[in-house]
Amino acid sequence: MKQGKKTKSKIKPYRSAFSNAIWSFREMMKEVASAFWLMVFEVPINVARTYAGVYLPALVVAEVTGNADLSHAVVAVGGVILFLFVTEALLLFLQNMSHVGLALVYRAKKSMKLERKSMNCFYQLYEQKEIHDLYDRAMNATQTWNGRQPISDMPRHSLKLVENILSYCLFGSMISLVSPWLVPLLTIAPLVNWLCARAYRKWEYANREKWVDLDRKLKYVRTKPSDYAAAKDIRIYGMAGWFRETYRELSKQRCAWDKRSAWRSFLSRIADLLVILIRDGAAYALLIQMTLSGEITVDKFVLYFAAISSFASFVGNIMKSWNDLHTASLKLCDYRQFMDISEMEGSGEVRVEDILTGAPEIRFEHVSFRYEGANQDTLHDISFTMKAGEKIALVGRNGAGKTTLVKLLCGLYQPTEGVIRINGISVDKFTRKDYYRLLSPVFQEIKTTFFSLAENVSGQIGDGTDYERAEQCMRLAGLGEKIDSLSQGIYSKLDKQVNKDGIVLSGGELQKLMLARAIYKDAPVLILDEPTAALDPIAENQIYLQYHDMTAKKTSLFISHRLASTQFCDRILYLKDGQIVEEGTHSELIALGGEYGELYEMQSCWYREDYVPEESWDVEGKESTVLQGDKVSSENGNRSGK
Repeated sequence: MKQGKKTKSKIKPYRSAFSNAIWSFREMMKEVASAFWLMVFEVPINVARTYAGVYLPALVVAEVTGNADLSHAVVAVGGVILFLFVTEALLLFLQNMSHVGLALVYRAKKSMKLERKSMNCFYQLYEQKEIHDLYDRAMNATQTWNGRQPISDMPRHSLKLVENILSYCLFGSMISLVSPWLVPLLTIAPLVNWLCARAYRKWEYANREKWVDLDRKLKYVRTKPSDYAAAKDIRIYGMAGWFRETYRELSKQRCAWDKRSAWRSFLSRIADLLVILIRDGAAYALLIQMTLSGEITVDKFVLYFAAISSFASFVGNIMKSWNDLHTASLKLCDYRQFMDISEMEGSGEVRVEDILTGAPEIRFEHVSFRYEGANQDTLHDISFTMKAGEKIALVGRNGAGKTTLVKLLCGLYQPTEGVIRINGISVDKFTRKDYYRLLSPVFQEIKTTFFSLAENVSGQIGDGTDYERAEQCMRLAGLGEKIDSLSQGIYSKLDKQVNKDGIVLSGGELQKLMLARAIYKDAPVLILDEPTAALDPIAENQIYLQYHDMTAKKTSLFISHRLASTQFCDRILYLKDGQIVEEGTHSELIALGGEYGELYEMQSCWYREDYVPEESWDVEGKESTVLQGDKVSSENGNRSGK
């Protein structure tokens, strides 16, 4: 346990603060150059305004004690006050304008780039929990949390640090005239504060993964009850109490981390206050002693007093700016690290246009795949060829590796070993975007958007959708009656939580909608992963009758647990434990009498009237229950059909 903590504390940031500062300025110049220059102009104006504010009280005292005439005092003091007014107004203008460009435009652009990256991130990586955690932390860097916005705070803190260093030099040279010991005294003391803040910052960075994970779980438990899809189960199975208890426990854990964080922050601030007390007390005692002894005049006392107060604040501000800079830098590290994730893009040596003209040949050559952290391959040494225009059925028990094989074919995963070829060309030769153009998959997991039915089919919004074609595809997929029953037809929008007049489709209707989407895309490779799982027998039969038309001039892969449907395919691959153990047509595999035939027999017997499940026979093989309409002989457990 101690070893784990020791290792955790040695985690190094992805990029240094200097690197992140340079990156921030470079990105600002590309995105919002005007905001960058407005922030730069703030630095000298702020330094001058601060000096004028320190000089003003001393000037007033000098004018009063120097017996100057009223007009001279008014001009001198009024000039400084006017300068303060103008610089204050100018700073307010510059800050507001830079805030609009930096906090709104710059942050919005970075947020959009982050979302674009998440959508383009290679699926195999994006599926990993570590990448999801990193994405959440990267997203936090673009959001405002307790007044902090790391993605835009980084350049501001950097320039603030420069401003405080310039002020430190200006006021340091001034108070060194009082005593050469004041500058090191006022400089060294804040190092204690810096060390305390640094320790807190390192602790927060080392433990950030823990509360990010908790926050995701809290969000899930908080939002899941409002999900229409889950609402039925929550009510019928009495899961509300489970959600409440889980939320309560997760909140308790999150509060514990918040308390630890607040306590550590409090201790660092207490140390800061103690140092300020000792530092300022010594400096002010020296000034009072010099004034009482006549070494400096009253106006000089006021000037140096204000200068020391400001100098002390600048030293503290340098430390604060440094700490704020590093805090923002650590969060920016998460953003940059996520943005630097390899998209595992193909080389793009081969263009896809020629392959789009007809059904391609697909070949798996000794393909193996192992999930990250797994001890053995999910797929091992898979080799087979899908001829151009061939209809292949992929079957097997749950966990055999069918879905993994589909993801490999779709380019969502990369083989651990081996290669996949399209018309003899390795898929790595295509760009990822081009390769996706070859595929029209229908996955088991159905996800829709809150747009219209037609837009869900086309994958485009507005004018990007061919509404006439979308309707044809929906009717071909069996949604004709549903469309006719809707007042807005194909323009009806989904999701009641977003659209006031949104509609809800049944599981079977959603599956048909996804099938329509695959038909609309009209890619040369059609992949149907359990496309009829949620359909009734009549709708399923209609899909089978249309299957030949849907797969015309296409190479297709059909996955189904219902082996009766595989008879529509040219060839069947039976997958077991990540390997192809049987291959052939339906009749060939039945004649073989292997596992496919056994599985087919197990399924088909449920549709025979003479079937009585084995569970209805007692341990001696004699009849214990009889299905209505069946003729069953109890002697020796033999069954005779009608």
